[in-house]
Amino acid sequence: MSLYTDYLAEIETRKTQGLNPKPIDDGALTQELVDQIKDQGNAYRADSLNFFIYNTLPGTTSAAGVKAAFLKEIVLGVAQVEEISVEFAFELLSHMKGGPSIEVLLDLALGDDAAIAAQAADVLKTQVFLYDADTDRLKAAYEAGSAVAKGILESYAKAEFYTKLPELEEEIEVVTYIAGEGDISTDLLSPGNQAHSRSDRELHGKCMISEAAQQEIEALKLKHPGARIMLIAEKGTMGVGSSRMSGVNNVALWTGKKASPYVPFVNIAPVVAGTNGISPIFQTTVGVTGGIGLDLKNWVKKTDEDGKVILNNDGNPVLEQKFSVETGTVMKINSKTKKLLNADGSEELADIASAFTPQKTEFMVAGGSYAIVFGKKLQTFAAETLGVEMPRVFAPSKEISNEGQGLTAVEKIFNRNAVGTTPGATLHAGSDVRVKVNIVGSQDTTGLMTSQELEAMAATVISPVVDGAYQSGCHTASVWDKKAQANIPKLMKFMNNFGLITARDPEGSYHSMTDVIHKVLNDITVDDWDVIIGGDSHTRMSKGVAFGADSGTVALALATGEATMPIPESVKVTFKGTMADHMDFRDVVHATQLQMLDQHGDNVFQGRVIEVHIGTLLADQAFTFTDWTAEMKAKASICISNDETLIGSLELAKSRIAIMIEKGMDNEGKVLQGLIDKADARIAEIQSGDKPALTADDNAKYFAEVVVDLDKIVEPMIADPDVNNADVSKRYTHDTIRPVSYYGGDKKVDLGFVGSCMVHKGDMKIVAQMLKNLEADQGKVEFKAPLVVAAPTYNIIDELKEEGDWDILQRYSGFEFDDLFPKSQARTEYENILYLERPGCNLCMGNQEKAAKGDTVLATSTRLFQGRVVEDTAEKKGESLLASTPVVVLSAILGRTPTVAEYTKAVDGIDLTKFAPPLQVPSTTKSAHF
Repeated sequence: MSLYTDYLAEIETRKTQGLNPKPIDDGALTQELVDQIKDQGNAYRADSLNFFIYNTLPGTTSAAGVKAAFLKEIVLGVAQVEEISVEFAFELLSHMKGGPSIEVLLDLALGDDAAIAAQAADVLKTQVFLYDADTDRLKAAYEAGSAVAKGILESYAKAEFYTKLPELEEEIEVVTYIAGEGDISTDLLSPGNQAHSRSDRELHGKCMISEAAQQEIEALKLKHPGARIMLIAEKGTMGVGSSRMSGVNNVALWTGKKASPYVPFVNIAPVVAGTNGISPIFQTTVGVTGGIGLDLKNWVKKTDEDGKVILNNDGNPVLEQKFSVETGTVMKINSKTKKLLNADGSEELADIASAFTPQKTEFMVAGGSYAIVFGKKLQTFAAETLGVEMPRVFAPSKEISNEGQGLTAVEKIFNRNAVGTTPGATLHAGSDVRVKVNIVGSQDTTGLMTSQELEAMAATVISPVVDGAYQSGCHTASVWDKKAQANIPKLMKFMNNFGLITARDPEGSYHSMTDVIHKVLNDITVDDWDVIIGGDSHTRMSKGVAFGADSGTVALALATGEATMPIPESVKVTFKGTMADHMDFRDVVHATQLQMLDQHGDNVFQGRVIEVHIGTLLADQAFTFTDWTAEMKAKASICISNDETLIGSLELAKSRIAIMIEKGMDNEGKVLQGLIDKADARIAEIQSGDKPALTADDNAKYFAEVVVDLDKIVEPMIADPDVNNADVSKRYTHDTIRPVSYYGGDKKVDLGFVGSCMVHKGDMKIVAQMLKNLEADQGKVEFKAPLVVAAPTYNIIDELKEEGDWDILQRYSGFEFDDLFPKSQARTEYENILYLERPGCNLCMGNQEKAAKGDTVLATSTRLFQGRVVEDTAEKKGESLLASTPVVVLSAILGRTPTVAEYTKAVDGIDLTKFAPPLQVPSTTKSAHF
């Protein structure tokens, strides 16, 4: 059978699922289409022509290469196709975005046929996705005297690819659709358990919210044909938890506009909103598609006659509604006045200027942020090549420089890595900056989308600016099912060829790793001045400043070595007092959120960088704090380390990178060895005193300051999803932090989970030490609830084996992972035993393994969102409560939350993760488990 008949069979299968033919990315199949189009008598000719025009993916896919080559034949008259004129062939080339199409257009523009060259040049003037090989050809042709090349460069220098686009419509009519009340996690828009289908956009679109919601949205579109649907988080924030490009893709698929008539299921320009605005990382993803993200502010705190906020019985502010956003409400967005208006435009409802900054408006005009990023680079290249002054076309980057004001840590990093800013300018928070990216991480449930984005923007190799990049396999580590077997090797091959260090070697030369991506990125970040971009909201490192991002922004960072964003404001967190012996550092993390809310009332961390002065806590343990800041709704976190501690962290990173090299994971460019060399150079700078560890200036300006009093942390803390709170906006947030005594020692626990990126080697040792203690005290340890343990990395397991801790874990385990025979199906039932799972994300991801529906789970992970770790039943809501490792272990043994006395006895003599706040002078105190 041919590839084409196989494709027809797949089409019939998809019909039974209510799906259209899958977009074609395979060059061999596309060549069959071309052959059948050329054969006038072929029975499949008409369908092949339709698939070729409307269902072949652009960019650098192998299909795009074949399509571009055939269109070139048509333009040159080598092939004759009645249905595709020369003009239409050029139109199709113009929608292919880059890669092979640019090569063909350059061939034609720089060719001998003047008429064809003129047409090709006109198309090229609309294109922005050009890379070095393309611009080098243009430059060489111009220097050789080509008038056509000169004309193209002159157009680029004027940025006509942007200036000739239609302006953004002044008035945009929208009709509301409330997706839910309270914070809306991106899991609602793109569930983690459907991650396998994200690269199949039409199929994945069927998982957004619910089938009923999709039908309601379609009904609204029919009722209001001239309006755009605005998806709303009522009484909450839209897009919390992750950037998730697939979430925005789904919203755009159901409510946005078609990007191109010749590219299937790629929609842009969604409109999303939230009573409390949009999560910062999700807002970035909205910008990738040229969408609009609104902060509605339709609920405000009620005040009395004196202007004081009125509180309810729980001590929370009473909210009142300024205007209704009930589903089906028609409103108008005025992009010029930047106001949200009622249906007839007579009443102003909200100021939405923050959604229509000059930069965001450019994204909307261009159909997404990529076109602007590439367009700016192209304009700069053209002006420099022509030797002319570059006309100001794009909105100037906002540069804020406050004389006499020092710099926060994040401001220092941005100033150090800024690209294209005013020479000599010192920039403060609020400035818009193009910034060099040092480290990039791609994870496996969004990686296929990242590879698609790279293909779409015609990128073929990682930018030389990037020091190191890693493709993980941790999000699909739990179950090696047919979906993973189909997707992961394909992903690893693409990324390995692109230049990333990959968890799985396409040639099978080294053992496939499923180490948690954040742990690996934490190790390969070897400079406290680095900028890191990763495809997950928990891209938060203990060195440098890291930002979680959508798959597209990750692709952009890989391709260009840059990211564009405003310098965020910072909140300074310091510590005082003494940490009690029976407390674990995870309790300090929880207490930070609690004490912040007590001190400020509102979440001052949201959308800002947390500058945490940990100082004496080494990289693995400090990462516990920075990782958690994603759930604090912070944009990022900066960890301030003392010189001695930073050197220790860098030495640890070097040793782990060396292990990766020993396993054969380095590539031809010796990227990993380069990172070790960089770490050595940084250590030398610190030791010599030439460049001490990063610190903020004494006169830096912070949005707020939080002082965490360790003396107040007297018992373990638990983050509770508070699933039955009468106020839905208070459910599933990370703001409800309770002491373990709140539960009275009798809250039933159905399953315990120690794992995900929030644990380190010390946590694994704590599990082993607790089992030893309880065994010595009771003679035998019996679990009254299942305990799932997933180490973050293989290195940790190797070290535990060497130190004897793995033996006791094995002795109590009823299941131990086997990489030779990995699980092919997700576990649906749990026994009251210890499960030693494969390193990786496991239950925290919710895309493969889950607890039983309706369970109460106590976990060390970071996710307590509805349906993530555990789903609801009709009778009982699933709960995912978050706590320290010793609390989780003891709760699984008891089958309930412990009393303070039970907990204190169980951890007596155990080496918990300790923390001593840094002194005013550099301290040499090191954290435990180093």
